[in-house]
Amino acid sequence: MSSGAAITAIVIVAIATVTIGALGLRFSRTTSDFYVASRTVTPALNGSAISGEYLSAASFLGIAGLVLSFGADMLWYPIGWTAGYLLLLVLVAAPLRRSGAYTIPDFAQVRVRSDGARLASTWLVVIVGWLYLMPQFQGAGLTVRATTGAPSWVGTALVAVIVVVNVVSGGMRSITFVQAFQYWLKLTAMLVPLVFLLLAWHGDGRPAPVAPEHWFEPLGVATSENLYRTYSIIIATFLGTMGLPHVVVRFYTNPDGRGARRTTLIVLALLGVFYLLPTMYGVLGRVYAPDLVGSGAADTVVLELPTRILEGGAGDALAALLMSGAFAAFLSTSSGVTMALAGVVGQGLARRGPWRGRLAPVAALRWAALLCVTVPLVLALLAQPISVANSVVFAFALAASTFCPLLVLGIWWRGLTAPGAIAGLVGGGLAATLAPILTLVAQPEGMTGTLLSQPAAWSVPIGFALMIGVSLATRSRVPADVSRTMVRLHAPERLPLDRG
Repeated sequence: MSSGAAITAIVIVAIATVTIGALGLRFSRTTSDFYVASRTVTPALNGSAISGEYLSAASFLGIAGLVLSFGADMLWYPIGWTAGYLLLLVLVAAPLRRSGAYTIPDFAQVRVRSDGARLASTWLVVIVGWLYLMPQFQGAGLTVRATTGAPSWVGTALVAVIVVVNVVSGGMRSITFVQAFQYWLKLTAMLVPLVFLLLAWHGDGRPAPVAPEHWFEPLGVATSENLYRTYSIIIATFLGTMGLPHVVVRFYTNPDGRGARRTTLIVLALLGVFYLLPTMYGVLGRVYAPDLVGSGAADTVVLELPTRILEGGAGDALAALLMSGAFAAFLSTSSGVTMALAGVVGQGLARRGPWRGRLAPVAALRWAALLCVTVPLVLALLAQPISVANSVVFAFALAASTFCPLLVLGIWWRGLTAPGAIAGLVGGGLAATLAPILTLVAQPEGMTGTLLSQPAAWSVPIGFALMIGVSLATRSRVPADVSRTMVRLHAPERLPLDRG
């Protein structure tokens, strides 16, 4: 890809993103506008926006690289990331919307009436958010450097600045419009070049992909370590989706529980369509770019294929279109995560600490957005690059071990208490966090290394067990108004009930 084409694609996406985000400023006036778009987002628009923020660089670039390198085993990632919305649809979406909360810490406060549970949830939201933001910023810098020759910090800083501008200008309303646009841009950027690449492959008469036999078969080498790793990834991706703060917060923007369920169905359809495409890029990479595996550049296969298959301006044009989609992936996910973090931290600034009573909620959100971006931006500029896919799976495992038990038990079990919620959040969070750190420090091998590098299979049960066990031991701490809270969560909005 020529550097001129890549720069043009980045500039167009950046201008379009800022312009669409500025439209949200025209409609954002109240606190509710900035935090949850006044709960007026339609299922179709919200479904597009959720899909836009969910499809990060790990989806746009990472899946194709994983399939190129490791074959069919890696399809568990997109399957898990998509199927997680089915569990969210069945267990969480509608009751969560009816809770009336703005954020996960709000839900914890409503459900167990505890400032401690709220504080633990707030810190976990920040940790999960930074796990997402840092590799997004680093990935943007590395992608811009690889395609344009510019220093890495240029792409990193550009994404951070655009994200802050959008969040500060119009809050959730701006982000909703931007992310919906970016989903359709990413889908177009993937689909159009793929059509031409498949036609060129057919015309070339090239053979089927050449790879080891197990590359074509899920669990082709069925060792105990591979089996455990696969099931742990499935648990993390299936259960982690419902606990991701930037996903959950979008369901607060629906008008009612029915709208939340419709939104989830739309998201399932949109993600299912999209995830077919990077898989095909990974397969084509085995035909035209197998050398990327040995060079450690498998994640660039999506951007490399057009110029390898098509000569001249056609290849550059399609590569530029793919570059626009990749840059949109960095922007959309970073915007959603920043909005989720700003909502949580902004509430804390407005209600507690030295700024209590001095900052209006909207001003607090704006300052929080700047703060929440600055920390991972500095880390991204100073630290060594982190694999986007690995960091995302880490975030999923952490969310699955903490927020998944909180939401499932909080919605469906009236016996949950504040001590139980805090014990599960802290215990599950420590299990999911310390294990990968030990892997980096000690670098254990064999089954021990596998257990520590993919902790979801045992850290999620720890989170659930702690919440249930401690709650049973502290039955006297069940909130006095739990019956009213459960009615609010489960009764359809059309019923004329006192929801408290």
